[in-house]
This record gives sequence, C-alpha cells and structure tokens, in this order.
Amino acid sequence: MSYREESYYKSNYSQIQTVGIDLSQHSIEDLKYLWKKTINDGFHGICFSMYEDGQQPGDEISINQVERRVNALKPYVAAIRSFSCIEGNEHVPVVAKKHGLKTLVGAWLSEDKDDNEKEIEGLISLAKAGYVDVAAVGNEVLYRNDLTLDELLIYINRVKKALAGLNIPVGYVDAYYEFSRHPELVEQSDVILANLYPYWEGCPIEYALGHMQAMYGQVVDAAQGKPIIITETGWPSQGGNLDGAFAGEEAAMKYFVDAIKWTKENDIPIFYFSSFDESWKTGDEGDVGAYWGLWDKNEKLKF
Repeated sequence: MSYREESYYKSNYSQIQTVGIDLSQHSIEDLKYLWKKTINDGFHGICFSMYEDGQQPGDEISINQVERRVNALKPYVAAIRSFSCIEGNEHVPVVAKKHGLKTLVGAWLSEDKDDNEKEIEGLISLAKAGYVDVAAVGNEVLYRNDLTLDELLIYINRVKKALAGLNIPVGYVDAYYEFSRHPELVEQSDVILANLYPYWEGCPIEYALGHMQAMYGQVVDAAQGKPIIITETGWPSQGGNLDGAFAGEEAAMKYFVDAIKWTKENDIPIFYFSSFDESWKTGDEGDVGAYWGLWDKNEKLKF
C-alpha cells in the first residue's frame, strides 16, 4: 500500500489503548534495547520478503532461498504471510509448515487474467494439500483499480466453494477503509484482512500509534462481527518523508515496539511489514520502498 490523498478513519469504538514510547524520554540505546526485546519475545506474524538484490517479481525463486529466509524468521514469529502462489512463492507455505509455522497464503490478482488463473489454482492446490491456514484472494486490487468489485467477488467465491469443508477462512486484503466502502465485500469474506499504514497517510510518528488504532476501529465498525487480521503495518527505517511522516531508525523502532505491544494487549493477530529489505521496491514508493524490513537486505537484524 502506498500514498493516498485522504484519510478515511473514525474512532467510535472501544479497545485497550496502549501508550506508545515517548521518544524524548529515550536514548537511541534505550530504543535498540526495547526493539531487540520485543523481537526476541516473539510476535504473531510477518510478511515474507522474497527477493535478494538483483531479483524482482517475475523471477523464479528457488526453494533453497525460501528455506534460508524462513529459517531466519522462525525463531521470532508464529506465522508467515505470502503474497503469491507462482514463481517460487508457492514454496513459502510449504517450507513454513515444514518448520511448524502457521500460514496466511495470498493469490496475487491483477489485470492479467491468465496469471490470475494460475494464482487461484495455485492457492486452491496449496490449501487442499494442507499448507494454508488462511487464504487471501487478492491484495489491494480495489485500491489499485486492477479489478472491479464484481470481478473480485467472483474470485473470492470461487475459492470459498473449492475449499468448502476444509475449515480454511477465506478473505481479501486491502486498505482498512475499503471494507467500509464495500459492505458486500465484508459479507462474502470469512475474515477481514486489513492493511494499516499511518506512514502512507503522512502521520507524524508521535501520533502514529493512535492513528493506527483509529484505522483498526474503522475496520471493527465495518467487519459485521467477523474476525480481523492486520495483514500489513510498518514504518521505513530510511528513505525520506511523506508530509509529517519521516522515515528513520528511531521512528521505525518506536513503531514496531508500539504496534506489537498494542496488538498483544488486545489479542489482535498481526503480520508486520516486512521481514527483509528489498532493493527492487522503489518505483512508486520512492526510496522508502526498499527499507521496510526488520532485517536488512543481507538478512541481518537491523538493530
């Protein structure tokens, strides 16, 4: 998820409010200690980064590379989220299950209907083989205007029908406000899979935790009582700014510690974005796109 021109949150809900870190009261050494303690204590889940330097979507990634990266993540998380079911991405849930991790497996949908067929069939195949705990049919296709709502719902219901009786919840990932805009999308989903990014709304880090809580509150309002998973949230460790949101090491550490503490206190499943820095992720996102990982591009923890 990247920049958008306006916010769509409201806050008429209740939850345990976590007080975030006051950066003025902590040295960089304090922050590094809290960050390391938070990651070493473990958290629910993480978004899987596939690509090394020189690689990008469209490249075929080996199972050995996936295995190495899953091994780096498994001491810290209970679950891994993948984004696609082709080009080596299909290895991610297989390797994750091998190592005892839960999986949220995505079929990447786009304007390319041929690739969509491969993705949908790949997701169904992985689920029937026992590698999928939650199935995500598409990621931000409404936000990107790649598919109409009707086209998306056809794909979702096709997967639901194929997985009937397997006790695998099926949903769709998008920006938090899309579920308020499209109640029929909520009605057809078993689970609500929401991306929450204060950074991409230009929110200063001092207010980012409260802003994320408000985003989550809008999802609660829209969810019709269905379970909610935060499928992406994070903060870049370098690369510039968007309005009042500045990328940087202190902000990235604060946001991670605050987000994990809040989701643990409220028993909210979260897939933090992301695992490893990926150099290919610039383009529309600018320089910050390459710096969302908790690990650097060489698979070393950042702090």
